[in-house]
Amino acid sequence: MIALSLAEIASVVGGQTHDIPDPSVQVTGSVVRDSREVEPGSLFVAFVGERVDGHDFAAQVVAAGAVAVLASRPVGVPAIVVDDVQRAIGALARHVVRRLGATLVALTGSAGKTSTKDLIAQVLQRKAPTVWTPGSFNNEIGLPLTALSATDETRFLVLEMGARGIGHIRYLTDLTPPKIGLVLNVGTAHIGEFGGREQIAQAKGEIVEGLPEDGTAVLNADDPLVRAMASRTKAKVILFGESDEADVRAENVRLTDTGQPSFRLRTPSGASDVTMRLYGEHHVSNALAAAAVAHELGMSAEEIATALSEAGSLSRWRMEVTERPDGVTVVNDAYNANPESMRAALRALAAMGRGRRTWAVLGKMAELGDEALAEHDAVGRLAVRLNVSKLVAVGGREASWLQLGAYNEGSWGEESVHVSDAQAAVDLLRSQLRPGDVVLVKASRSVGLESVATALLGAEGEVAAR
Repeated sequence: MIALSLAEIASVVGGQTHDIPDPSVQVTGSVVRDSREVEPGSLFVAFVGERVDGHDFAAQVVAAGAVAVLASRPVGVPAIVVDDVQRAIGALARHVVRRLGATLVALTGSAGKTSTKDLIAQVLQRKAPTVWTPGSFNNEIGLPLTALSATDETRFLVLEMGARGIGHIRYLTDLTPPKIGLVLNVGTAHIGEFGGREQIAQAKGEIVEGLPEDGTAVLNADDPLVRAMASRTKAKVILFGESDEADVRAENVRLTDTGQPSFRLRTPSGASDVTMRLYGEHHVSNALAAAAVAHELGMSAEEIATALSEAGSLSRWRMEVTERPDGVTVVNDAYNANPESMRAALRALAAMGRGRRTWAVLGKMAELGDEALAEHDAVGRLAVRLNVSKLVAVGGREASWLQLGAYNEGSWGEESVHVSDAQAAVDLLRSQLRPGDVVLVKASRSVGLESVATALLGAEGEVAAR
């Protein structure tokens, strides 16, 4: 964080200082909520969770070098005490962002947020020092903590914004007002909570409503619900996509023999060829979104294309491709799942598995409400249409719908199987995998299917990540 005194922080957050001999002492390190991340000069934020109370670690973190604790009660060591810790870090983030002078880029969407954020970060950091959301740290706690990690040298701040209801993104943009607002897509993720795609579009579009007149809204030309958000902003609008009307678009899109996208990037400043290291055609849209942001910030088509071609995945368990010594390829995409990302992953599996035997190890997609049966059935059917060799549906009711959809689409018989849990899937795979097979593992985060990928790789000793 930029250096701030404890007195200034207390004033910004409306807190009272306790057990602080010298309020002029500055926080010069990071603002953290995990006691294991404390370093000299840190400010430790004490949240009260379901299982752990951060206040219990107050003496420990100060002994480890923390300057003070941001707390909701006195803790016997230097502390700034506030009524609401979450709102306090939000106020502090707002203050720091205003002081920074960095260009803030905010993005949201139903699918692809984290992958796109990682691409934007890797492109922009070639131009100037960039700070970005780690993983999916995109809520009312993670976002301000990310903003607070910026320093005086930071020129670009890239923030992923998630939402589980109307007003969530508006709250986040109030904390960290963006200069550029990007909306990727409107899908069915969390549709059970929102009630419909129109409500999802209403929530996602909040990211462009607060943009300044000299800001830029970056919108997906290929998604009608996103494109319609142009009417909700006073900022400049730039469109990305494969549509001829897109300002930043992809031409001659194809997949390499290993399933990696290749295309001609065309921007208002020129054109250049891109061949990505990431897997799956869905990354074309993500790359175009990143390119549109980079173009708006003054990068040339050639600079953008080079950066996109060299960019990798910065976040775990998102199309993480690893080849075992015996030639079995494991694709760990188990961080999360919704109907759009599930379809994209299956298409990537089909492309990667040309001439090879493919396995789709799939589990529940959460928070789909009344659409759950139809969406799981549709994913099972798609696996058949894409000629995936084997479907292993893992879990309870939703997994049975996946398996039934596959069976009804192609009368697969032994080609689709329903197993009770991750261990049963591992046992099945270990007994039937052959050298050269490609295995996709994907489900909502709550299912924990990353354990399947871990077991398949760990059982084989050393692995080589590609």
